[in-house]
Amino acid sequence: MAKLTLYEKPTCTTCRQVSTILKEAGIAYDSVRYIVEPLSRAKLKELIRKTGQPVKDFIRTKEESYKALGLAEKTLSDEQWIDLLTVHPELLQRPIAEKGDRAVLARPAERIREIL
Repeated sequence: MAKLTLYEKPTCTTCRQVSTILKEAGIAYDSVRYIVEPLSRAKLKELIRKTGQPVKDFIRTKEESYKALGLAEKTLSDEQWIDLLTVHPELLQRPIAEKGDRAVLARPAERIREIL
């Protein structure tokens, strides 16, 4: 059986809620702190594909860097957004849970149950 991997930021409230849900359910998982260990372009594309959601769902629009880069006024392709996320991992929506050939953007935290 595939192991669950959680791409998270420890200071994120939703990430902590997901971690609590997993621990209470007795589910072991690997934690990837993608801010410390940035994801490769290929891994980002893979995770987004596995969720079946559009790239735009993975952009944190309330981050300071989103505003500083003037991203609200820009029209970027999916590939350009992915490139941007590799350079600015703080813009990646979180947490993302991956298990085998599936992944889920666990916002709200209860969405983690979709992959268990």
